[in-house]
Amino acid sequence: MRVNRTDGQRLVLETFLRLRKSGFNLGMDEYLAGLALVSDQALPFAHNLNALKRSLKSLWCTSPSEQKQFDPDWDKALAIVQMAGPATVETKESLPLPPQLPLEPPSPPPTRFDQPPPKAIAETTTPALDAAAQPVRAPFTPAEIERPVELQSYWPVSRRFMSYSWRYLRRTVEAGPADLLDVEATVQQTAQRGFYLEPVLRQRDHNQAQLVLLIDQNGSMMPLHQFTREVADTALQASGLPAGQVAVYYFQNVPADYIYHDVFLTQSVELKAVLATCDGDTSVLVVSDAGAARGYRRLDRIRATVRFLTQLRRTTQLFAWLNPIPVERWPGNSAEMIANLVPMFQMDNDGLSNAIDVVRGLLVQPTQP
Repeated sequence: MRVNRTDGQRLVLETFLRLRKSGFNLGMDEYLAGLALVSDQALPFAHNLNALKRSLKSLWCTSPSEQKQFDPDWDKALAIVQMAGPATVETKESLPLPPQLPLEPPSPPPTRFDQPPPKAIAETTTPALDAAAQPVRAPFTPAEIERPVELQSYWPVSRRFMSYSWRYLRRTVEAGPADLLDVEATVQQTAQRGFYLEPVLRQRDHNQAQLVLLIDQNGSMMPLHQFTREVADTALQASGLPAGQVAVYYFQNVPADYIYHDVFLTQSVELKAVLATCDGDTSVLVVSDAGAARGYRRLDRIRATVRFLTQLRRTTQLFAWLNPIPVERWPGNSAEMIANLVPMFQMDNDGLSNAIDVVRGLLVQPTQP
């Protein structure tokens, strides 16, 4: 079966529009490539209907599922083209018309235009004509991303580094029964006696470190709640200390007469009662912006902080201040004044390590604003 140039263009357009409605990713380039198959410059076999179908299928279909969808859309488009215009598709096997008898007047051949087209055909051809009049626009194809973007929370210190750093908070004390072999002492005793008599046993080492976390909550620390929560969680779960040796309390702006057990600041406890449970070996770490988040210098906050630090020094000297705001934002506000009263460190990997060293009893140079 062969098709001429005009009907071939109509067939290509009708098939193109139906495939786009079916979800094919076709644009102007694909449409022009299809028209080139039925142009005058095309190869002779391109005007063959079956060859045109195979060429369009290989040109416009990119998957086996699209090739299956192509066949019904092609059949519908071919039926519309055949019914909408004069018969342009010819077959080589068409038989010649029987000869007309000269004695009888020839009867006029029936034409398809004598009768109105069926309603179903008219409804089918109408959108095709309207669609042909509309310009064809290439579909929007977003650029493919080779590697999907992973959204991850960013903190100055990762949770893994926090867990690793807390394990350095140790105060080893020998306690319990002497049931651990002391190899060095046993060898030394044997060398002194000249013979081996008995092993030397010693007590096991126990980590007796006590940690008190005082965390600023609400107010200017509101954006850092997730971060301060990770500080508390890693201290409780990953420090290696028993639950009874780690205590977490919360306050707002300054540790006043009352601090709180919960993040909602509803379960209050007196600050004096908390300090009474501490001794000279208790490590205290304060986590607060010290007013650097908003950049204010408030004398009332500085005075309240001085009173708190005075009470704390009467109990222990193992305390430090961890500030999640960068040191560049300390000058000119309350944080600059408080940094001169307490070892204050910026919250980063080095700052966290140095703060833990201070509460362990090591001398570390604090961060200078």
